[in-house]
Amino acid sequence: MKVLYCTSEARPFVATGGLADVAGSLPQALRLRLIGCRVVLPLYEDIPQEMRDNMKFITSLSVPVAWRRQYCGVFEARIGGVIYYFIDNQYYFKRKGLYGHYDDAERFAFFSRAVLEMLPYIDFHPDVINCNDWQTAMVPVYYNAFYANNDWYKGIKTVFTIHNIQYQGKYGPELLEDVLGIPQNQTSILEYDGCVNMMKGAIETANRVTTVSPTYAQEIMDPWFSHGMDGILRQRSWKISGILNGIDVVSYDPATDKDIYAPFTVEDLSGKAVNKAELQKRLNLEEKPDIPLIGMVTRMVSHKGLDLVKETLDQLMWENDIQFVILGSGDYEYETFFRQMQDKYPGRLCACFGFVPELSRKIYAGADIFLMPSKSEPCGLSQMIALRYGTIPVVRETGGLKDSIQDSGDGCGNGFTFQSYNGGDMLYAIHRSLEGYANHEGWEVLVKRAMQCDNSWGHSANAYIRMYRELIKEE
Repeated sequence: MKVLYCTSEARPFVATGGLADVAGSLPQALRLRLIGCRVVLPLYEDIPQEMRDNMKFITSLSVPVAWRRQYCGVFEARIGGVIYYFIDNQYYFKRKGLYGHYDDAERFAFFSRAVLEMLPYIDFHPDVINCNDWQTAMVPVYYNAFYANNDWYKGIKTVFTIHNIQYQGKYGPELLEDVLGIPQNQTSILEYDGCVNMMKGAIETANRVTTVSPTYAQEIMDPWFSHGMDGILRQRSWKISGILNGIDVVSYDPATDKDIYAPFTVEDLSGKAVNKAELQKRLNLEEKPDIPLIGMVTRMVSHKGLDLVKETLDQLMWENDIQFVILGSGDYEYETFFRQMQDKYPGRLCACFGFVPELSRKIYAGADIFLMPSKSEPCGLSQMIALRYGTIPVVRETGGLKDSIQDSGDGCGNGFTFQSYNGGDMLYAIHRSLEGYANHEGWEVLVKRAMQCDNSWGHSANAYIRMYRELIKEE
């Protein structure tokens, strides 16, 4: 079986979020299971020069963009047995930043069309093209409109994966002819709620639609989560499923991680106490080994549940002898709030701003409790990383948080959960975790249980393989 994984970003080349982690790990996991998976993404200016130096030019071609044609170069690199293709066009991609440009619709329409156009040139006929988020949503739309009945392309199946339904590729209807080049008799595929919606087009035309967790696949049928897409999703519910993401358990391994202060394992947890002590020193927190340390590594935006934290943090700090650390950046109101809290609780609360990968790992390893009170969370990786480092998650039951964290109230879970998006419910879950922490023997059992959870890409890759095989069997 041959799979082409089509993405707008992928580690280790270029990344802005969780999609890059998935695109960097899932194809590798598929390849280990003898699936011929290749990856294609744009050749951005942001890709480091040392990586560009290891790329090989393959071919060039001319790609239709509505009524005109544009140059496309194809480059190749290989990492871990996976072949990566890069679509080159300096006008579209030789600029700083992956997204947020005035012509993003045209840039990614070109990329989507180029993916399909390049296949005969590289002599790769995939059984399945797996596209991701709105930036590649036009691939199944274009395949359906221009390629499905072409002898060379016949038999290719398309899968569209929704990582975050909030970002749909919505534009004005004037794009249909001048930018997207969709035939007049097929424009209804992209029309939704008075505008062009690329994600809607992919949901209509792809053979299968997946999301990054089973719970999120159900949640997006609900108007509260769907950002207006629930109608079309319910109509196409027969083709929608959820597969929980995994994490790179080789990179995130407390036994070998060079970014943490001391290694530790399930068999020998002594290094975790060292990590906590060193983290307290670095962040100017009181060096007390027995005080529970709550950590957060998050984007400081509303849907991450920071409104609940704002509402309750004072009460939490007043009523409990705890420490609190947060790392992230985002909206001004949240950054300002945490700066004020740091001033209010010196030695007990530390706010660190920005994206600092090595510090994030030190927080995963050194904290006792990891807080994720998200309003919505399609999958979430932080809770899985926290488990790997023996830091017990407190999460709201939504999306992938619900699928990966089970409440330990019955003695067999791996964290603490709450259901309602409510400050009081979150506080109750945190208080239960603090009570658990006070029981040292029971807490050690919970930490070991958390570290033994298997959130590797193996489970996810096997689920994707099953879906691909079922899809290929269909007439």
